[in-house]
Amino acid sequence: MINMKYKCLVLDHDDTVVDSTATIHYPCFIEYLKLTRPHLLSKYSLDTYFIKNFSPGITELFRDEIGMDEEEIEKEVAFWSDYVKNHIPPAYSGIKEIIAEFRARGGIIAVNSHSLREYIERDYIHNGLPMPDVIYSWDLPEGQRKPSPYTLFDLMKRYSLSKDEIIV
Repeated sequence: MINMKYKCLVLDHDDTVVDSTATIHYPCFIEYLKLTRPHLLSKYSLDTYFIKNFSPGITELFRDEIGMDEEEIEKEVAFWSDYVKNHIPPAYSGIKEIIAEFRARGGIIAVNSHSLREYIERDYIHNGLPMPDVIYSWDLPEGQRKPSPYTLFDLMKRYSLSKDEIIV
């Protein structure tokens, strides 16, 4: 490994490596609204969706603002799951080169995401990105998922790193 200040790069997946909200999640949301609440379509631009997704959060948006009950949220999740299976987001321009350069210098690439591992791996393969060394995804038990510090503690233990050698 070349002497590098940071030995491990921790990347988010959605909207960091791939442009997924604009190309997958928002279009899926709009398609679902067309089926279930077409009268709300004009209320949600892409910008509004980004903001609401961040705060108060997608579940709160569905439940508290749109008025979905638990059964409807489950149906939306199933609709989203089918949509995601058939739509692959593009990687952001330049991200492939950044990951490849960091790896070429001997760096460790980690992903910490709310996405499922299968979609992260699929997106990396489809976009020709160097596969991460380790992926922390929604598949983990709840207490180990993002934003838990589990990822960073595990990386330090797994690769004998100090907190100063990891960049998130």
